[in-house]
Order: sequence, then structure tokens, then C-alpha cells
Amino acid sequence: MPLPKENKKYTYADYLTWPEGERYEIIDGVPYMQAAPTWQHQAVLLELSRQFANYLRNKTCMVFTSPFDLRLPEDNNQNDDDVTNVLQPDIVVVCDGSGLRKTGYYGTPELIVEIVSSSSMRRDRLEKFNIYEKSGVKEYWIVEPEGKIVSVFALQDSKRYGRPEIYADEDKVKVTIFDDLIIDLKPVFDY
Repeated sequence: MPLPKENKKYTYADYLTWPEGERYEIIDGVPYMQAAPTWQHQAVLLELSRQFANYLRNKTCMVFTSPFDLRLPEDNNQNDDDVTNVLQPDIVVVCDGSGLRKTGYYGTPELIVEIVSSSSMRRDRLEKFNIYEKSGVKEYWIVEPEGKIVSVFALQDSKRYGRPEIYADEDKVKVTIFDDLIIDLKPVFDY
């Protein structure tokens, strides 16, 4: 199957026809090929997902890591195949299992973590930020391995993200969507 062409709005149905082994995201109908992550990215991903998974063991919520096709519908009536936002967040926390389908999730998860690189920074900080906010993701983390910084955005009553809480490598993060989960950043950035 041919690779995506410019000037066409792509959907999840198109995405399913693209070559396996290639990692893409679709943001507002525009495909973006993803580069392989660095080892630092992978180390951060592994430790964060381990802490989330340990906490969520035997609970109703679940944690998933990329590759994981997150399909965010623009409205409640949209067909899964017509979605034009197919994202690959690094970590996704889902508490409503009814949206789990095929290779990912169709709907709005409770929490998303993006681990930024120089090639993904603009998309993670601008485009995905706006999509996650508009979709109602309750908590959005932007993790910067190079600076060992985590920015946590919590959805406010206004349905907008408030000012971020900023954490460094020696800090502990209180996860707002759970009453008793604290993520220790020391082992996350200990590489």
C-alpha cells in the first residue's frame, strides 16, 4: 500500500492500510512518521510505566505504553474508522475499558504521558496539548529526559488545562486523578 500523500485528510481507516513496521500518528488528518526513541526515552518510559502498573495492579484502571493506537473522536457519534486523530502517546491510563478495541483505545483516557524528543517537542507541546485538552484528558504530562523535568497539566472546571506543576528529577509527583498515587521521579531519571 502506498505511503500517505500530502494534501489529503487521513483517517484511522487509511492508517490501517499503511505498511506494518512503520510508526505513524495522524493529527487532524495529517500523518507524521515517528522516529525510533532514544535509550533515555525508553529508560524513562519503562520506569514511569512500571510505577503506574504497580499501583494499578488489581484495580479497574489500566496502563498502556506505545505503540498503542489512541483514537480521539471529534464527537460522540463519530465512527472509529473516520477518526482523524490517531495518536501514539508514550503512556496512557484508561479507566473505562469499553473503549479498548483492536490495537488501542477509542475514546478519552484519564491520563496521558508524552516523553518529548527534539523531533516531537512541537507536536507534544502544541498540537497534542490542544487535542488532549479539547478531548477532556484529565491529566497530561510532558516529560523532558534531557532536562529531567516533568510538566503536569490538570484539566480544570473550565475544561482547560491550568498552569502546569513543574517537577525535577528529585521530586515526587502526586497524580491528581488518583487519591493515593505518588510517582517518584528519582528512579525515572536515574540513568
